[in-house]
Amino acid sequence: MKEKKIIALLGNPNAGKSSLFNQLTGLRQKIGNFPGVTVDKKVGFCRLDAKTDIEILDLPGTYSIYPNSLDEQVVLEVLANPQNPEYPDLAVVVADASNLKRNMLLFEQVSDLGIPTILALNMLDVAEEMGLSINSGKLSKILGVPVVELNAREGIGIEGLKYTILNQLDLKKTHINPTIFDNTSETIASEVRKKYNISNRYLALQYAAQSHKMTFLGDAAQKDLQAIIEKYDFNPDSFQSSETISRYHDISDTLTQVVHETGIKKETISEKLDKILLHRIWGYAIFLGILFLIFQSVFSFAEYPMDLIDQSVASLNDWLKSVLPESALVSLLTDGLIAGIGGVIIFIPQIAFLFAFISILEESGYMARVVVLMDKLIRRFGMSGKSVVPLISSMACAVPAIMSARTIGSWKDRLITIMVTPLMSCSARLPIYTILIALVVPDSKVLGIFNMQGIALMGLYLLGFFSALIAGWLMKLILKSKERSYFIMELPTYKMPRWKQVGFMILEKVKTFVFEAGKVIVAISIVLWVLASYGPGNEMDEAEKQVTRTNPTATKEELASKIASVKLEHSYAGHFGKFIEPVIEPLGYDWKIGIALITSFAAREVFVGTVSTIYSIGADPEDETTIKQRLRNEINAQTGKPTFSVATSFSLLIFYVFAMMCMSTIATVYRETKGWKWPVIQLAYMSVLAYVAAFMVYQFLK
Repeated sequence: MKEKKIIALLGNPNAGKSSLFNQLTGLRQKIGNFPGVTVDKKVGFCRLDAKTDIEILDLPGTYSIYPNSLDEQVVLEVLANPQNPEYPDLAVVVADASNLKRNMLLFEQVSDLGIPTILALNMLDVAEEMGLSINSGKLSKILGVPVVELNAREGIGIEGLKYTILNQLDLKKTHINPTIFDNTSETIASEVRKKYNISNRYLALQYAAQSHKMTFLGDAAQKDLQAIIEKYDFNPDSFQSSETISRYHDISDTLTQVVHETGIKKETISEKLDKILLHRIWGYAIFLGILFLIFQSVFSFAEYPMDLIDQSVASLNDWLKSVLPESALVSLLTDGLIAGIGGVIIFIPQIAFLFAFISILEESGYMARVVVLMDKLIRRFGMSGKSVVPLISSMACAVPAIMSARTIGSWKDRLITIMVTPLMSCSARLPIYTILIALVVPDSKVLGIFNMQGIALMGLYLLGFFSALIAGWLMKLILKSKERSYFIMELPTYKMPRWKQVGFMILEKVKTFVFEAGKVIVAISIVLWVLASYGPGNEMDEAEKQVTRTNPTATKEELASKIASVKLEHSYAGHFGKFIEPVIEPLGYDWKIGIALITSFAAREVFVGTVSTIYSIGADPEDETTIKQRLRNEINAQTGKPTFSVATSFSLLIFYVFAMMCMSTIATVYRETKGWKWPVIQLAYMSVLAYVAAFMVYQFLK
């Protein structure tokens, strides 16, 4: 017996289902996977009254119970299997009131499955703006189920919905529409009901029509159902078509009675804006302008808080070294732990600004237009229109972006999208980009207003985007994918961002960066300190004696600096760096950078924490100790020139544009493709691409 009643939220994409979920559950949410399926489920908890708590299950958006993708199939698997642990006690179908006819198809199908249902009319303000009025009371009488009016975005009508849910859980009233049954389907439904002890006729018919998509049935049951289909010469595709046509006739008759035009429809503000923002020329120009503004701001606005954090960490380190006695423990604290933490928190301002802009674009409704614009562009490169969402969302993180490729029905198109998505620059690359750009790109203005560093940052993001398009086009040719898929998306109206939601997203992303990436960075920083502070045998002691003997006239400070550098070179980390140095030397990297490259396979952002720790350990104690100054002052022992020269820094930037360097992404690709073949191919092609591109850049610039 289930501990709590389960309420499933269902609806078409962009009907406002997620907004309603957030309103009902607040912060009482958790993300997981459906049992046996790599599709995310959002679960939250809601208190209806003092005695009643319910579990809210936010199912993937779908237009009907006939799935076209992996995430839509989850809806069918849950609703068609009363034994499923996620099977709902009640369904709330969220409908976009401005396009009620299309939304009603899913409602009728869910209701006919025998699940007690509530119809929630959302976006009534948009319907009113379009000159439409809906008589929800009359609609409720016709359908025989409660109809609730909502504005999920603003939280209007939430208490009324809670009250209705509470009542319906007691009544368990369902609405069954029998119009789709003819003699053949009636006979098939009857036979399936007897064989599998199913009480609902429509559910029994779905067993016959979609048995191949119901994995919970098992092979034996699917073969038996296939035999029934062949016995009655039943065509599932024809049944689906005739059912949809029949339902839309019924829906049209119903809506004729309850939907009325209130007057002449006026052109909405959203429609006027779309004529400009979706224009085939101006649309792209405006989007590039917005991107340009974002990257300019990331450098301009974040510079002062970043410098303040950098100086504060350096001052704290200096103070601790001055008040604490010199020891291995103090070195671990300052050069290991605090240096590692400094490599994390210095980038909080830039992460915050980036996600603030992304959140505002999403909240305002503009991000949906970006997806439509990109759809037009990527089709020219032979990719699926549905690849747009993963590619755009990977600017935040490749892991959820790759998982969102489940909406692509064609396996080859889905695979291509998974394989090229990591080429898009994610937020994990931002710390590397900004620290290296700050070292070699002058902080000067172009035309008096445009920051050169912001232009460089935008260039790196665009390089990743166009590389993903070209890679997708090449993979399309290699895999010989000839299917043409279509991308259909309901555009939301433009709205003022909800600043509370913007703030919540910034807080969540910063917390994720600090605690998820931060844990890895700090752990690796401590391990690196150990590897860089100790070496095999007595090599480090011998190296110290050798430096002391060969530099009898050196001052105390000069001697300390040389000893620190030589001891680092003879440490475990130094030996490892020297081992891989011949491979990376053609790219302009020394053995210290090599250590950072290897550790950043755990997560790209580890690179900055690693170089911060490595150069902190080998630094002159009297030098300035901010991260930027440490890297700027570092001299290559062989060439006598700055380690992070223009050629080396740009080589590193290009390397990280193309390199995979993320264990979480590799693990996600393994899970999504169900094997190691494609993750290994992806790691190999991106590593080769990164190496060759970085080699060419270094050789050209040096």
